[in-house]
Amino acid sequence: MAKIVTVFRSRVRKEALDEYAPVAARMSELATKMPGYIAHKGFVAEDGERVTIVEFASEEAHRAWSQHLEHVEAKKKGRSSFYSEYKIQICVVQRENEFRR
Repeated sequence: MAKIVTVFRSRVRKEALDEYAPVAARMSELATKMPGYIAHKGFVAEDGERVTIVEFASEEAHRAWSQHLEHVEAKKKGRSSFYSEYKIQICVVQRENEFRR
């Protein structure tokens, strides 16, 4: 089973930020409860671009998250109201190294 990493880059429309925040928090909460979920972390750049990195244990686990009904509805809302643009890259981890002191 290959680990799947999703890189989600987006820009939220300024007028949508207040409505976006609770939906994003709910998606974060839901993702952590999905079988095969490993981790996720989000960052916001100085220019407003947001990057979220999500890890799932397998393609099947990632697909289940992608098809989760609440997530599907949130994605629709994102396209219709929240985002001015986004890009999603789904990556298969071929090799992984880790260092911790």
